[in-house]
Amino acid sequence: MSALGDLVNAISLGVIYAVVAVSVGLVFGVLRQVNLAQGEIIAFGAYSLWLTRTWPIVLSFLLCCLICIGMSLAMQIAIFRPLRGASALTTLIVTFGLSYALEAVWLMVFGPNGQPVSRLSILNNTVLGGHVDIRWVTFAEIGIGGLFFVLLLTVLYRTKVGAMMRATAEDYKTARLIGVRIEQVVTVAFVFGGLSAAIVAILATVQTPLVTPDFGFNLIVVALVGVVLGGIDSLGKATAGGFVVGFVNSLLGAVIPEQQLVFLPTLTFLFVILVLLLRPAGLFVPNRASVERV
Repeated sequence: MSALGDLVNAISLGVIYAVVAVSVGLVFGVLRQVNLAQGEIIAFGAYSLWLTRTWPIVLSFLLCCLICIGMSLAMQIAIFRPLRGASALTTLIVTFGLSYALEAVWLMVFGPNGQPVSRLSILNNTVLGGHVDIRWVTFAEIGIGGLFFVLLLTVLYRTKVGAMMRATAEDYKTARLIGVRIEQVVTVAFVFGGLSAAIVAILATVQTPLVTPDFGFNLIVVALVGVVLGGIDSLGKATAGGFVVGFVNSLLGAVIPEQQLVFLPTLTFLFVILVLLLRPAGLFVPNRASVERV
């Protein structure tokens, strides 16, 4: 594959991880809590595509979105509301346990071998052949991810609830004292988290059309690392960190010999470790800045 093809594919994977990172960054920004179980929302969304494989594709995608948003809101009510005010470490541990419990559920219900999902297999067709080799799914990921970010930015900077979200992220206690509707803000954050999970489930199953119990966990771990890499104190920095990790992961996968791809996660995490050793506060945070670490 040419350098151009590698670059475009790296951008598309970076966008996917950025979308995952948004869901983590939104919850942390509003509640100062970490949702490691976000990966299981992605996994359930992907499994829903398999369950509705005989449905019209529009209805299948719509149900996937509704399931992911519904599961995100249910998680907010059952887990995050009782833990309101708890530390980020506490919610990290709780949602880590929830993630493993849900993986066990997927294992029992759907089996260990995975289920094939190929609703948008046509996107695997090549747009440019020869040495470039770029598939339609690459442009779909960049385009759909871009539209999602435009929608999110529009809500954050052009609506009243967006202003309340930004105020809450800046100072939770003060925002509550001045009358910000915290429950409404939290609900919107989790709705966007569910929508991002549905988008990732739909697009990721094109790239990897076999849904296994750890399908979502693998995505959320890398995205969480990206959030910390970028700077967890800011949604923009966290999203950019997710993009960087996905971008680097894709580029490394392109240059590493095929028989050595098993070491790809190790090399990606090594890159993150080296960056954080040089910039402990995050890649996009000034070194002297004081930020909350998880």
